[in-house]
Amino acid sequence: MKWALVGCVVGATVCCDLLQSHGMRRGGRVWKLPLSIVFMAASFFAFTLLLKIADLSFAVPATAASLVIETVLAGLVLKERVTPRRWSGAVLVTVGVYLISQ
Repeated sequence: MKWALVGCVVGATVCCDLLQSHGMRRGGRVWKLPLSIVFMAASFFAFTLLLKIADLSFAVPATAASLVIETVLAGLVLKERVTPRRWSGAVLVTVGVYLISQ
């Protein structure tokens, strides 16, 4: 149950951030911003549920996995240039998430 909630928080956060970024850049896509608010609310409520069953010292670092996924999707979906420095940061976050899962 704990990892399912982490997945919900991460997935909703990624969707929210991508919709916000894409909606703001492209303009005219008004539906993307309200939809991002729905995902933001889902992320918040999933995070509060996660805090009921897991320690804060687990929940916050585990949900940082969204940064890794967002870095990957920033290059693929948003066509941003992701520098080696950002990739190395994403790798460090991945290692940290792995370590807290052990």
